[in-house]
Amino acid sequence: MHILILTATSLEQETLRTALQNPASEIQGHRTWTRGHLSDRSITLLETGIGAVNTAQALTAAVQHERPDLVLQTGIGGAYLASGLNVGDLALATEENYGDLGLITPDGWQPANAIGIPVLQKNNRRYFNQYPLDPGLVTRAERQIRQIAWKGKPPALGTGPFVTVQQCSGATEIGNTLAARFNAICENMEGAAAAQICTLYDIPFLELRAISNRVENRNRNAWNLPLALSRSQRAAQM
Repeated sequence: MHILILTATSLEQETLRTALQNPASEIQGHRTWTRGHLSDRSITLLETGIGAVNTAQALTAAVQHERPDLVLQTGIGGAYLASGLNVGDLALATEENYGDLGLITPDGWQPANAIGIPVLQKNNRRYFNQYPLDPGLVTRAERQIRQIAWKGKPPALGTGPFVTVQQCSGATEIGNTLAARFNAICENMEGAAAAQICTLYDIPFLELRAISNRVENRNRNAWNLPLALSRSQRAAQM
């Protein structure tokens, strides 16, 4: 089985690179690829850069070059307060949503379908903000993650919709609004773009993140990047 693992930054794949057997790195499509093996699986690590545009460009170049059996996007994310997730916990996406794609009117925000032009049309289905993930695949991934032997108390694992934004929510009110709008548990900057490209190319997709911060009034002192980076990469080796 060949798995393409996406991370926005080098730090989000540092432990995974160390774990690879016979790793070899090269530049393809203006991005760094590192190939190797984890157990019996062929792995390509792809550092995409942050944001939806970087992710779409990097992933498109990758799948045009080699077709993986699965794309796994991993890294860190922010937990919406209503999710109950805390720093260091894990989140697994059941769907991805573009959180800031749509229409602003005098009556407030409306989703992209208010524009009337689908972002993607595939197999007689029209996609706007929402990209559902395969429920069976998500369930199998959840089962495998729950079997991981952690040192000390294991992190909680939440499953639910994710929201992708290009303007990170550093205000509690904005975060709460997005969480309610999409019934979402986690915010990030790349996932919907990866979900869209995988939908376009008919490639199975999973997204797994560890919580680096809660989505509230911005307070970097409450973040724990090392913990989130460690746990996301440990879980990605499921």
